[in-house]
Amino acid sequence: MKTVGIIAEYNPFHNGHAYHIQKAKELTGADFCVVVMSGDFVQRGMPALMDKHLRASCALAGGADLVLELPVCYAVSSAEYFANGAVALLDQLGIVDSLCFGSECGDIDILSQFAEELLTESPSFKKELDHKLRQGYSYPQSRNAALEASAPHLTAYTNVLSTPNNILGIEYCKAILALESTIVPCTVKRAGASYHDNSLESSFCSAQAIRESLRHSEAPDTAIRQVPAYVRELAEDAYLKSYPIFSDDISLLVHYSLLSRNVSGFTDYPDIDRELSDRIRKQLPKYHDFESFCELLKSKNRTYVRISRSLLHILLDIRTEDFARYREEGPVFYARMLGFRESAAPLLSAIKEKSQIPLLSKLADAEKQLAPTALSMLEKDIYASHIYQSVVRHKFPETDPFPEICEQKRPIIKL
Repeated sequence: MKTVGIIAEYNPFHNGHAYHIQKAKELTGADFCVVVMSGDFVQRGMPALMDKHLRASCALAGGADLVLELPVCYAVSSAEYFANGAVALLDQLGIVDSLCFGSECGDIDILSQFAEELLTESPSFKKELDHKLRQGYSYPQSRNAALEASAPHLTAYTNVLSTPNNILGIEYCKAILALESTIVPCTVKRAGASYHDNSLESSFCSAQAIRESLRHSEAPDTAIRQVPAYVRELAEDAYLKSYPIFSDDISLLVHYSLLSRNVSGFTDYPDIDRELSDRIRKQLPKYHDFESFCELLKSKNRTYVRISRSLLHILLDIRTEDFARYREEGPVFYARMLGFRESAAPLLSAIKEKSQIPLLSKLADAEKQLAPTALSMLEKDIYASHIYQSVVRHKFPETDPFPEICEQKRPIIKL
């Protein structure tokens, strides 16, 4: 039995994602596909357009056999930590043979070479990186300059580091190397529109294009023509009942969190140093909404996305000490099921036999299966889901999208 892993957000699931699952199985000869998917908040520091249960249903309909939730502390972190958490989860299942990801480059050898250089961090790399950071350059800019200094043989390929899927792919390869995992990385060249392309003309348009279309249109028709028919049916049924959710829909909750936790600053949260903490406190009286506040706080060496993730850490109460404890003792402690295909019974049996971490299907059983640190991580996931559902209920008060808002009582999706 061969199993391929995919790490995804599916925000939302579209034609390109269906193509990726199909090609991943073809390239690896896999019998089953396990997807590790972000929950209700995603890596760009924003709430997901659709909740995790709807997106998991779309993934299963699109060919995934099992969908697991990436713990929220990793889902809303930098590319490095996002990749580390997701790869560690796949690795500890004990049954994943390969990891297939999309990339603009499409060349696994080049991506792997960058991964080795970045993981090793030679003295010349560190010197140039520190030099550029002290000059006020952003981390991505500093990293690129450091690579040019330490790995001149890769200079011709530094454009690889300018696109998001390549960057994530390199981080996946780094994580596999760091874990000394037997998982074999492979990549599918991204087809159709680029990651940041807002056009809906391509049959493989970007997730961002779909999100932006839904943001600016009163009807979902144009946007959801770009998703597979089985997803379209799910999307049409849930439209204006449980989605779309956008960044500014969390504005009031973020503002309240900033006001209520603004006692001695925000340096207890990941990626927030004293300078940024002071800036948040100084600018807080000018807070209007989430997106404009991120724009107000960003600077030459702090991108919008880094700021938005920092604000999410405050909203979700994910602190630096929590993160350090999770990484020291884990980095992951459980595999939480969102849904599975009933034909994947052999896959579930193999995981239960070989996994180093418990496969959680019922949250009621978690307390018996997890140690205190693991329970702490799970409680963050549950809290994040409750925050998200409160936003859904506020935005769509006329509908009751789910019979139970309580995360502990949500059933596992079966297809």
